[in-house]
Amino acid sequence: MLQLALFLLLTVVGSIFAEQPYYVQQCPREEPAINHCLLESTNKLVELLREGVPELDMTEIEPIVIDEIGIVLGSGPDGYRALFRNIQAYGVSNITVTNFRTDLETLQFQITCDIPRIRVKAQYRSTGVLILVKASGAGDYWGEYEDVKAKIYFKANAHESEDGHTYLTAEQVKMDFSVKDIQMGVENIANGNSVIQAALNLFINSNAQELLKEMKPALRTKLSMVLHNFLDRLFVKIPLDEWLNLN
Repeated sequence: MLQLALFLLLTVVGSIFAEQPYYVQQCPREEPAINHCLLESTNKLVELLREGVPELDMTEIEPIVIDEIGIVLGSGPDGYRALFRNIQAYGVSNITVTNFRTDLETLQFQITCDIPRIRVKAQYRSTGVLILVKASGAGDYWGEYEDVKAKIYFKANAHESEDGHTYLTAEQVKMDFSVKDIQMGVENIANGNSVIQAALNLFINSNAQELLKEMKPALRTKLSMVLHNFLDRLFVKIPLDEWLNLN
């Protein structure tokens, strides 16, 4: 009995004096302080993640990689189709959270954020006719997306682990985004066809927002999957009582 009492006492004392990890700021449960505090805590964590946080098994968070997305413009045998593979995005870690909304009863969260500039590179392959030019070919794609604004929504589940802490898992993740200015193009066309490359770049830069609109559904789906995975990697390492003061 004495050993059990000592064990319980040490457990309580240890939990009281446990050091809060440097990479997360604990927030109160009360409104409206919680939203402002979670905004600050998230921005602090993002800033640290740019350099890497070994304790979270996150040492490099860029580039953000998407396996592939495709677009189709027009119908019929001459409709233009393009497939972009091994998409690598840089600059996402410069994200700043500008608004945070929380519903702790249902564990729903909505985050609004800004990203100044995202640089993208990928390999692409296209078929079909573009501006009266046969645009079948392959090469390298590049893009620069300025003043990106994103809105992220996710719902979480809470579960108690064997270590006695409560952890979250992301149940549902959705996101949308807009881009103010876009520059993009293709280069290193296979077989060095300068006519196709010039035609593609003329069309792409003249219709950048329309192309983004065509890409958006696939991009939203892929980015939501990337974000879902990222949240679960965070939540498995950071228990809920380190995010929020549950007492």
